[in-house]
Amino acid sequence: MIGNFQQIFRAAAVLALGSVILWSCEPDPDQLGSQFFENGAEAAQKSYPLIAYTVNNNDTIRTDGSRLQSATLGAFYEPQFGLQKSSFVTQIRLSSTNPDFGTNAVLDSAVLVLKPTYAADSVTTTTLEDYVFPDGDVAAKKVVNTYPVTKYGKATRPLNIKVEEITEFLGANDQQIRSNRNVATGEVLGTQVFDGSISSVKVTKDADNSVLFERTPSIRVPLDNAFFQNKIINKSKSPELADVASFIRYIKGIKVSVTENDGYIFNFDPNTVEINLYFKNDKVEGSTTTRPQSVFVLNAGAGNTHFNQITTDHTGTPSAAAVAVSDTITGAAKVYAQGMGGPGIGLKVPEETIASVRNMYEKDKIGIIAAKMRIFTDLETWNNNYKKPLSFVVKQKVNKVDLNTYLVDLSALYTTGIYNLVKAYDLEKNPAYYDIGITQTFKNIIEKGEATGAHFILNVGAYSIDAGGNLLGTLNAAQGPQNFTTRGFTPNRAVFVGTDPGNENSAKLILTYGKK
Repeated sequence: MIGNFQQIFRAAAVLALGSVILWSCEPDPDQLGSQFFENGAEAAQKSYPLIAYTVNNNDTIRTDGSRLQSATLGAFYEPQFGLQKSSFVTQIRLSSTNPDFGTNAVLDSAVLVLKPTYAADSVTTTTLEDYVFPDGDVAAKKVVNTYPVTKYGKATRPLNIKVEEITEFLGANDQQIRSNRNVATGEVLGTQVFDGSISSVKVTKDADNSVLFERTPSIRVPLDNAFFQNKIINKSKSPELADVASFIRYIKGIKVSVTENDGYIFNFDPNTVEINLYFKNDKVEGSTTTRPQSVFVLNAGAGNTHFNQITTDHTGTPSAAAVAVSDTITGAAKVYAQGMGGPGIGLKVPEETIASVRNMYEKDKIGIIAAKMRIFTDLETWNNNYKKPLSFVVKQKVNKVDLNTYLVDLSALYTTGIYNLVKAYDLEKNPAYYDIGITQTFKNIIEKGEATGAHFILNVGAYSIDAGGNLLGTLNAAQGPQNFTTRGFTPNRAVFVGTDPGNENSAKLILTYGKK
């Protein structure tokens, strides 16, 4: 075993040297550095038990527009966590204020458009070569590509989507909204059975292959014609449609939900939601009057106040019992983590472990090469095919106050390309396991004597990045990086082995160090 550890050590030492000793920036000869390149250096690895417990997040999280890069819709029930159900609430705005719909304008149809995440590589194509395009009876070809929406839960069940009118003012779009906000609703504006797939449509003219019609993959929910005829089309040039402030108080918004309490949850782009109003009006050219179709778009996406309303019911479930106990002293044999505001996991290195490692550092002159926490999914209670969490957001807990900054490891090493805060293994298997890298944080506690304590909170999700791949959020700011994550719209969850003596998959700290 020592030989294997020496190989690990040599690789780590070379990496450290080539990266200006990233793991330790101090010149002190007792740190990881020059003495480990001398003859006789050895590396060792040791595991220590962690105190693991379930963290109560109160089933709420911010889901307003500034946090909602992706929205969720659907419902999913399973016995470990119970019910989680998500609805989408949004204002709607005119694409142009004070619109004029023309003479004798009549609405043909109103359609809500949602654009979910889908599996682009799982396409079914249907081609109709002898299609006749109805606008002008043009000989054409119609190609329909159908894709399954990316789902979490019981993927084969249909969902009944319901759209309701909102009857209360939702406020300005810069406000903070949490997922447990309820809104008053009025009449049902539309319903549709959703089979879990979406389609794109492309129609090309036979004569020259020009595109006559094209529609991107989306869910299209037909809405109540009479409502939008009376509220929009018949209100041309009215005060209600004169400006944004008047309109969002006139028509206050919509709520999109599902009627089921079990099935699946899917994600869609909240910034591209829209309602298309297809209408005809009189067009007079000389002595001829025609009635061509036009479309007016109501923007229900970017710029509007919108949020996910999330309902969670853990009644009678193991996760509810774990949250109620939340033992930070001795830990629990099983711990629970759920996205979208559900519970998280606390991992704490016992004080006696810190004292022991510090003693090794001071007396035996060890140098810490790597420190990571490892947790396994629980084979007994989470032996299923549900997609496991891909990552966690991790914060250090100090003096009972949760820091609002990245771990020093992430802030210092993210841009190097050689560091991952969380590494997931065997996600397609049971059990899977995760390593959380805390090397620099732990080194600071041991080698610099920082009195912060090695106590961490894990929540399902990942840190948000911008188009350039940079982490969002300003370090140490009041609205810091811990607020810019995917937690609010990541539905994954799992049960993990916690502090379970005698179980080889018990939560543990794995320390790799060098010594003479």
